[in-house]
Amino acid sequence: MASPNTRDDVGGTPGTGGYRRVLAVGEFRVVFVAEVLAVLGQVAAQITLSLTVYERTGSPLLSALAFAASFVPYLIGATLLSAWSDRVPARRLMVVTQLTTALLIACMAPSGTPVPVVLALLLAMGAIAPLYQGTRAALVADILPADGFALGRSLLRMAAQTAQICGFAFGGVLLAATSPTAALLTGSGLLVLSSLLLWLGLAVRPARRSTPSSGGSPLGESVAGAGRVLRSPSLRPLLAFMWLLPALSVAPEALAAPIASGLGGGPVAVAALLSAAPVGMIVGGLLLGALLTDGQRVRAVVPLGLVTFVPLLGLALRPELPVVVALLAVSGCGYGYALGVDRLLIERVAVQDRGQVLTLVTAGLMILQGLGFAFAGALAEWLPPHTVVVLAAVLGLATTVGAGLRLTPARRRG
Repeated sequence: MASPNTRDDVGGTPGTGGYRRVLAVGEFRVVFVAEVLAVLGQVAAQITLSLTVYERTGSPLLSALAFAASFVPYLIGATLLSAWSDRVPARRLMVVTQLTTALLIACMAPSGTPVPVVLALLLAMGAIAPLYQGTRAALVADILPADGFALGRSLLRMAAQTAQICGFAFGGVLLAATSPTAALLTGSGLLVLSSLLLWLGLAVRPARRSTPSSGGSPLGESVAGAGRVLRSPSLRPLLAFMWLLPALSVAPEALAAPIASGLGGGPVAVAALLSAAPVGMIVGGLLLGALLTDGQRVRAVVPLGLVTFVPLLGLALRPELPVVVALLAVSGCGYGYALGVDRLLIERVAVQDRGQVLTLVTAGLMILQGLGFAFAGALAEWLPPHTVVVLAAVLGLATTVGAGLRLTPARRRG
């Protein structure tokens, strides 16, 4: 069994050694590989369920619900369960939630499972997902020093994005080569493998909080904790960067199909538009993690937030497809601001509250991004898609400046 590894030099200096030193930590490698396996399994299961439900019902709505239902209950799970992230040892909680997700997917595998039962199981998956993700994020902070935490989170984001893209292809190959039942059981098996890796590769650590912070039940503590996070003056500017900016920056993805159609493009154009920002995010994350020091990444939060939205203003000129793709890629590079935000977040949250806060942060990101998609789609019913993207960019710039003005004094006090 692995022992706790705390390398004080992780991420302290610029250069590719920052990422190499993060990956040199044995427990982080375990979390990294487990994350890739879990994302592959879950995405393969999602695409299998979406296609299977559509074939069985002929309903695009039910097919879309099968793909998105697991994200809907994030709010419920984070609000009612987040306190468990700090009251249960991390390894145990991560393994239990991962195995539970594997079991829920396996329960969907029989070919005769009614569609309402499938949707109910997906809702249950969504309720426990933020608990796992928040606990994992807090564990990364335990494994890596504060400056390494941001680099570790960046690597996990890049791995998840890459695994998600590969997961769609993996799910398609599984469905072509086997039955939906076998594809779902394969996804479930990958999650079991992920949990086994966590169990064998992570050290045993005590719970961060041995007694309730407010003397109440986990449910009451979860609700109270959510209120404290939203009311915290030091966290609110960070929440704006972690929640509102991603919600506004998804407009080009939400409207990729109509934008491509307006440019005379087809499926290939849509794929190019959808891929541009994620590629930019990966490139930006690698460069910022490799070339900047920890302090420089913190100071770059506001400028990079502006970079996320300034290129989107160029869509007002109705450029050709290659230019739009380039603008979206540059915009994706701006998401490197998350490195500095993660560093500030871990400084401002007490160790015993990390799990709950990061659970809420993760859930809020998923929920607000979903609302961002819906907001962009609704506006596009009345306005041209390019105009909607530009309006979202203007709102994003205003949010960045407003949150940045509140962030800077708090950073100087820290």
